[in-house]
Amino acid sequence: MQIGVVGGTGAAGSSLALRLASLGHDVFLGSRTVERAREVSTGLSSTRGLLGTIEGVSNFDAAGAELVFFCTPWDGTQSTAASLANELAGKIVVSLVNALIKVGAEMQPIFLARGSVAQSIQAVLPNSFVVSALHHVPARELGEFRRPVESDVLVCSDHEDARTKVMELLDTVPGLVSLDGGSLANSGAVEAMTAVLINLNIKYKARTALRITGLKRN
Repeated sequence: MQIGVVGGTGAAGSSLALRLASLGHDVFLGSRTVERAREVSTGLSSTRGLLGTIEGVSNFDAAGAELVFFCTPWDGTQSTAASLANELAGKIVVSLVNALIKVGAEMQPIFLARGSVAQSIQAVLPNSFVVSALHHVPARELGEFRRPVESDVLVCSDHEDARTKVMELLDTVPGLVSLDGGSLANSGAVEAMTAVLINLNIKYKARTALRITGLKRN
């Protein structure tokens, strides 16, 4: 599959690109500046063991892929999505973005008027199928593609087919288990929980992830 990562030069986007390329996908790593995207993608592409490719492109070109992930800073996500509305029409758009702010030594969630970052994206992309996922997966573990990622992933969307397709993709990542988190209205709670996990990481010097108990697993 050809997969775009808008705003992909940060830790989350780069780790996601490595993991997807390790599974054989061709990844278009997007940035506001092509030079920055090419610089980061060149470093990532030198990693041994990738079955797919990573190419640095503009956010506009990344949005032209079959499926597109958003890893932009939260306060610029809605405007970036709106500027790419034509390119993203009819496509699945997956948001990893969390609206967080540091208050003193603690990370706290920001509750947006639309309810969540994912809902804000859907509001400006009425012709796209927005899905929220991967909020609680540590970036470092995601990028260490020779190891499984021990985490559950809550996947939310108002579009059942899109939610199912994203879950099927994520389930190909060793160790990840995707769970149907329901409609996009639930994404606010999922995104906000990220602040709690980050605070746990700081307090206990760990890298936490979520596992949901009480489910029958294969």
